[in-house]
Amino acid sequence: MARVLFENVWKKFGDVEAVKNINMEIKDMEFLVLVGPSGCGKTTTLRMIAGLEEVSEGKIFIGDRLINDVPPKDRNIAMVFQSYALYPHMKVYDNLSFGLRLRGIPKKDIDERVAHAADILGLTELLDRYPKQLSGGQRQRVALGRAIVRQPQVFLMDEPLSNLDAKLRVQMRAELQNLHRRLKTTMVYVTHDQVEAMTLGQRIAVILNGELQQVENPISVYEKPVNRFVAGFIGSPPMNFVKGIVKKEDQSIFFECESFTVPVPKDLGQYVEPYAGKEIMFGIRPEDIWDSASAGWIQEKVALEAQVDFRELMGSETYVYVKVGQTPLTARISWMHDEISGSKLDVVLNLRKLHFFDIDTQKAIV
Repeated sequence: MARVLFENVWKKFGDVEAVKNINMEIKDMEFLVLVGPSGCGKTTTLRMIAGLEEVSEGKIFIGDRLINDVPPKDRNIAMVFQSYALYPHMKVYDNLSFGLRLRGIPKKDIDERVAHAADILGLTELLDRYPKQLSGGQRQRVALGRAIVRQPQVFLMDEPLSNLDAKLRVQMRAELQNLHRRLKTTMVYVTHDQVEAMTLGQRIAVILNGELQQVENPISVYEKPVNRFVAGFIGSPPMNFVKGIVKKEDQSIFFECESFTVPVPKDLGQYVEPYAGKEIMFGIRPEDIWDSASAGWIQEKVALEAQVDFRELMGSETYVYVKVGQTPLTARISWMHDEISGSKLDVVLNLRKLHFFDIDTQKAIV
């Protein structure tokens, strides 16, 4: 069993708390992605699993084995870094087999492991080439292959795709998913790219300032963020946020800001009602704001008149940055629209997709 378990784990560099009291279980054969902004502690967390950083407080287990004091070479893990770190004077075969030779693995076993990894990664025809004769994607596959031949309990990956261009990153994301399905091994992947996190992870762990914010499957994190940071960090373009007041009239609940008023559906209103007369944060994702011509299917909605600031044509759809009064919003509309700066646009908010956050705690109300 190759689960990874954190129990009250801290990492301190002098007075700086890089990782703060993390409690988390990475399940056996799971692909978990650690995601967060630069400097949030995700790489430090990965390095503590690898043994490259000491744990200041708490315990880390791989399987049922406490590894706090186990040397990195004895942890049965393999790590893939952002840089390929290939030996330029060695052919692909030698790069793949070098670590095994150092450990004294018999040549027959080395040949079998290298052949297996090369077959999985499509490197069989490249074994006699030098790294300089490979593309960026091929070099990254060699780096992955070097980890695969180790046959580790846990794969650790620290932003391995960040040096690739956009097209290669998409291709490599698909290859990593296929690799995980074939190897059936626990994988822990670090990235600051929320698109990578959403597309790769069976679960994603969102970290901010060394603290674990939310650990769930990507859809749950996207649809039910636990706080404002997660809501704004996951999703591109980010969620719209507007500060306003909760109003109660008879049995109805409304959110009111300086530019517009939004009725809150009854089942959501029961959570917002305790904030009546108080200020809260309203949130809605761009894909839940539609142009009026495309919003006929939405049952619970409110229409607002907006003025276009600018637009981003994405091909099949368009992101339009508008202002309702003085309040800026980002909306996703049909590609057929060709709004220009300064033009009027009627937008529709899907009331079933509203989010509300406590101003003081930043936690999600609903």
